[in-house]
Amino acid sequence: MAAADTLPARLATISALVPTRTAVVDGERRVSYGALWAQVQGFAAHLRQLGVMPGDRVALVLPNRIEAITATYAAWLLGAVAVPLNVQARARDLAPWLAHCGARVVVHEHGHPDVAPLLPGLATVEHAVVLEPGRDLPGDGAGALLPATASPDEPAQILYTSGTTGAPKGVTLTHGNLAANTAAVVEYLRLRPDDSVLAVLPFYYAYGNSVLHTHLAAGACLHLARNAVFPLQLVEALASGRITGFSGVPSTFALLLQHVDFTAQDLPHLRYVTQAGGAMSRAMAGRLRFALPRAQLFVMYGQTEATSRLTWLPPERLDDKPGSVGVPVAGVSLRICDPQGAPLPAGVEGEVEVRGPNVMRGYWRDLEGTARVLRDGWLRTGDIGHLDPEGFLYLAGRRSDMIKTGAHRVHPGDVEEALAEMPGVIEAAVVGIDDEVLGQVIKAFVVARPPPPGGEAEVRAHCRALLAPYKVPRHVEFVDALPRTASGKVRRVRLKEAEVLS
Repeated sequence: MAAADTLPARLATISALVPTRTAVVDGERRVSYGALWAQVQGFAAHLRQLGVMPGDRVALVLPNRIEAITATYAAWLLGAVAVPLNVQARARDLAPWLAHCGARVVVHEHGHPDVAPLLPGLATVEHAVVLEPGRDLPGDGAGALLPATASPDEPAQILYTSGTTGAPKGVTLTHGNLAANTAAVVEYLRLRPDDSVLAVLPFYYAYGNSVLHTHLAAGACLHLARNAVFPLQLVEALASGRITGFSGVPSTFALLLQHVDFTAQDLPHLRYVTQAGGAMSRAMAGRLRFALPRAQLFVMYGQTEATSRLTWLPPERLDDKPGSVGVPVAGVSLRICDPQGAPLPAGVEGEVEVRGPNVMRGYWRDLEGTARVLRDGWLRTGDIGHLDPEGFLYLAGRRSDMIKTGAHRVHPGDVEEALAEMPGVIEAAVVGIDDEVLGQVIKAFVVARPPPPGGEAEVRAHCRALLAPYKVPRHVEFVDALPRTASGKVRRVRLKEAEVLS
């Protein structure tokens, strides 16, 4: 891969070809490709004046806004490493991340409750760039002299994986990783310059990061939505902005389906919807397709360690491959292995391993952790699944989530799929809890509107009609919502902790 194929080089090319085309819509603000590139160059020049050198880390504690995009690409122009961090995190998380990556510069909004107080205690941080209300990032006209010089083999980004415990785990992605992932997604989504996406997923999350870069690389338009708390506003934005694409995680779509009457909405321009960030039940996928009959649904699977995307399911195969997450994206090889790393045949469950140009360089400053997951060029995903004879992947769940009850092994997803088919159930999560006789028994946490009249007994009866006896939940608890990570995945550890404390 040549330097000309990197994302900053791609943005420079598009900005030169179509400088007046709108790149980003951020509330009442709009920025064209030409203006965005000028801002990128200007802020790069400012960072250079601050002494930022190739390899230095520039941390971004910013919500989805134009300046977050500008700062990322500006860091790349200098050969620096962008480190987007969860803007909702507090000091107890931010301080370890900033110390671990060794950030030299931190960019954050004025008024963040935790960032400014913790910076003096961080030895590596030399400068803070504070975004004041109504003000732009500092710039320098001399920045126009800066070329897009990033090298494909150099680290471009560190993403801290959500939901981890213990020491920080920073996934180190190169410019080549990002470019490979971006090209693959642009290809199968068939993104065009006349596309537009309503971006609700945060840029510090691999999925949201991918949505950002793929649409800029296609010369398309990003409409930034700060959050998905108000579903009706999201649907209004899809309609008024004539949006062609929308990306979400299962909880995003659960919220929309629960609160929006799509029969009263007309979204003629919406041509594609993408889903990743956790398993979507077949029942929810069916409801979503019914609600949005004109849009193609792309079910996808990926990991931060693989720059977001590993597989995709062609929309035309949804009916004949129910439950599958599809086939590998361009450039990716996939296999199923036993615990010793030996490949397994089709139909046999094992750990999913992948190889390709999008697989990370490793974990930042963690050789031991890197060695655990990278084996002979293959990434051990920690996910359990199998391939069918056509090479379509079916996931059973995380290896660490397996429930051991008596002599049986139960994948939570099997039970959750059955629960999702029950009328009134919006979503559900299953965990194993300690039991003196069986080792573990199954407990289901169910979000239902309204709860079934028969309560727990009705839920268990529903499961008995669909599942083997050892998969039927011993305990059922109705909850208002499931605890989730910043990326929308269910925090099963939190559910187990709550059970221990109850």
